[in-house]
This record gives sequence, C-alpha cells and structure tokens, in this order.
Amino acid sequence: MRPKYIIGILVILVFLVFAGINFQQSLTPYVSVDVAMKKGTTVQIKGERIAGSEKYDFDKQAFNFSMGDGAGQAFPVIYHGVKPSNFEHAQEVVARGRFVNGVFEADELLIKCPSKYESEVAVEGNSASL
Repeated sequence: MRPKYIIGILVILVFLVFAGINFQQSLTPYVSVDVAMKKGTTVQIKGERIAGSEKYDFDKQAFNFSMGDGAGQAFPVIYHGVKPSNFEHAQEVVARGRFVNGVFEADELLIKCPSKYESEVAVEGNSASL
C-alpha cells in the first residue's frame, strides 16, 4: 500500500474514535432522584415544578425552584441562567445537571407546557361531529 493511503486510513480511524468518544459522553440518561444523588454525574431528571417555589437571585444570577419527582419526593434546583419565560405555565420540567451537596445544579432546563393547540383540536373535533 502507498503511504498516503495508510495515512488517510489512520486519519479516518482517529476521527471515528474521537467522534465515538464524544458521542458517548453527550448521552445523558433519565434517572430517578435517588439514582441521581448516588451517581454524582450529569443526568436528566423529569418532574413537576412546585408552584410558588421560584426565586431569582440577581446577585448570583441564579434561578432557584423546587421540583417533585412524581413519587412525592421534592428537591431544590438551581439553574445558573435566566428564568425561562414560560416557566409559570409549565406542567413538567426536565432538568439536566447533577446533585451537589443535596441541590440539583441544572445546566439546562426543558419546560413542557400545555399545548396551545389542545383546545383548538377539541373544538375542531366537536364541530366535525355536529
């Protein structure tokens, strides 16, 4: 084989290994609160926001709130970023981060709000049956 083919194959192999390692590190599993506390690594937790627990700390530029996991366990969450604009309407919250000293420090928040199309679908369905 020619040396340039060998070099080309090696470059492709190094790229594939690098891509595989980065892809594996980007996978973040959904886990329960208990598992997240024990793991200490970055995970995703899905839960319900606890209404009235929201506070924004302007000095630390942190958004604090509490989440419930659906099994009756509540835990504090701190998000270093701007409070999502539709947070008050959220039914569910997915937080990506890790537990540090009993507090879930979220890197990302995904807010799941009721669909704005729910009522329209119900209205369309009712008018079609008339």
